Amino acid sequence: MLLRPRLSLLRAVAPRPVPPPPRASLPVRRTLSSPAGAARTASAGDAPPPAQRTGLKGGRKSAPPPPPPRGSSVNPALFFPPGVDRDAAVAAEMVIPASNIVVGPYAGDSRVKEAEFVKSSARARDCPKDDRPEFAVLGRSNVGKSSLINALIRRKEAALTSKKPGKTQTINHFLVNKSWYLVDLPGYGFAAASQSARTDWSSFTKGYFLNRDTLVGVLLLVDASIPPQKIDIDCANWLGRNNIGLTYVFTKCDKSKKGKGGRPEENIKEFQETISSLYPEPPPWIMTSSVTGLGRDGLLLHMSQLRNYWDNEATMSSAAAGGAIWN
Repeated sequence: MLLRPRLSLLRAVAPRPVPPPPRASLPVRRTLSSPAGAARTASAGDAPPPAQRTGLKGGRKSAPPPPPPRGSSVNPALFFPPGVDRDAAVAAEMVIPASNIVVGPYAGDSRVKEAEFVKSSARARDCPKDDRPEFAVLGRSNVGKSSLINALIRRKEAALTSKKPGKTQTINHFLVNKSWYLVDLPGYGFAAASQSARTDWSSFTKGYFLNRDTLVGVLLLVDASIPPQKIDIDCANWLGRNNIGLTYVFTKCDKSKKGKGGRPEENIKEFQETISSLYPEPPPWIMTSSVTGLGRDGLLLHMSQLRNYWDNEATMSSAAAGGAIWN
């Protein structure tokens, strides 16, 4: 198996007071596989000119920085992917709709042309043993994991959906475009499960997170139709403490449940306010709906830039080491 370094761009999610790691200088890919993506990302990596000094000494203040270009903004709540200077002015069209994710130079062709189920694994060590990058889909039981997977790869029954929570009991790998994996993990927080079953799930899934070198990131699904749940916050904290990158995917954004909270926008805002004090930098998030298709294309585009950066870093690491390392 080709050993590759685990992706680090989403690693700045450890709970405070752990300070964020210094941001390394990231290479900028000059070409994109998608002409449309190139047009949208042409100016993302160009930082605005530095503020001009007055030339006066003695501790006097420098002149204020020039205003950003019209239609642009510098938003501290945005998620900046590799290749995008976080001090750069970002035009509104550079942000994926219904998200805080900036489109960067690593974004490429995000279309799903084919997808196939590969295998179910009862143990992490039984997962496919190749070097393809993968994204794990995680969330509370019945949060909409299977529905999201089916929507992403446009197959109605690729992942088994059920009204009965806890249906998924294994690690299920789906091969997309013969180049990367989408992984359906067992849901957590199934109230009807026994304590021993919950313990087995915890050990089973954590083993996957801690030992899967090809894991690019986790798509942590959060139900936007209800108020924030403590178990989701706890899961995010565990991923952060263990240096596992994540993207918040808010599901069911087309509906709200009577008597269980406000509208999806209100629940999402409350969730973001809850986690804002936990992270040194804003994690990426996106709103989705498997019913209306909201967020599908944007999420795939986000995944493409993480995946392309992962491939680029792996290639550079292999070249620096004098070739691939096999075991």
